[in-house]
Amino acid sequence: MSFPTRTNAIDFDSAKLQRLGFVPPLNAANEPVDVEELRRQLGLQLQTSLEAEKILGLFFRSVQRLVPFSALQFKHKKTDLRLELGTRARHRASYDMSLQGEHMGEVLFQRDERFTDDELSQLESFLACLLHPMRNALMYRAAMLSALRDPLTGAGNRVAMDQTLAREAEIARREKRPLSVLMLDIDHFKGINDTYGHATGDQVLRAVANDLKARMRNIDQVFRFGGEEFLIVLSNTGREPAALVGERLRYAALQLNYPVEGNPLALTVSIGCSTLLPGESTDSLICRADAALYVAKRQGRNRLEVAC
Repeated sequence: MSFPTRTNAIDFDSAKLQRLGFVPPLNAANEPVDVEELRRQLGLQLQTSLEAEKILGLFFRSVQRLVPFSALQFKHKKTDLRLELGTRARHRASYDMSLQGEHMGEVLFQRDERFTDDELSQLESFLACLLHPMRNALMYRAAMLSALRDPLTGAGNRVAMDQTLAREAEIARREKRPLSVLMLDIDHFKGINDTYGHATGDQVLRAVANDLKARMRNIDQVFRFGGEEFLIVLSNTGREPAALVGERLRYAALQLNYPVEGNPLALTVSIGCSTLLPGESTDSLICRADAALYVAKRQGRNRLEVAC
């Protein structure tokens, strides 16, 4: 079922800042005192953190005091930030925010009743309070992400992998959930570099990484382990489901015919799969996946092997 959505774009480069109240209009005296006080408090509170999640949480709770709504969603593709607060509802008002040509994210308000024009104007006014704190938070998030990403492929790097595995293993033990990993290697990658050059090899690595990320769930993560190897962390996934994911990825690689010099370059991958055992360390989990990958390559490549 599709629900009615009111979508707007807010560009803060123009005189809209005056309309939204950041430059006092002529009829400012007619504005309710509680609105101005709420905006003043909100503006101060939102500047107390560089964590996007905390800023949006403060915004969610504060704005509800004046304009009732049941859910707030925020998306910022560049930093891969997705946050949802509250309970989804039928009617929606969506805003794309931008500042000096830079996209600052999409904000979606939801509730069961339609928003009035006056309420939408108030929401826009409060969004102006959110703009600069979110810009600072997004810049901070982007800087943190760049320190945890492989610069060539955009996948997570080894530091991010170690942090993620430690966290996921702790969650798996505490909540008694399964945790699996896939170690994936591009077959005959050295031949690609030797035949077509390292620039082409880099393009192939990026293409494979992008395809892997596009096929994963939001809770799964892809890391560049080294060279042409990638490690995929599958949260809350047991041995059999993980093997099925690996087989889907192996088959998908066969369809990824990367064009080189006008001709498609056929790719295959070999994959090793392992699932966390009781009391096992993350190093052991990776070693067993790597050993399974070695078996897959030794037995002819373009196959998946599951560790015992």
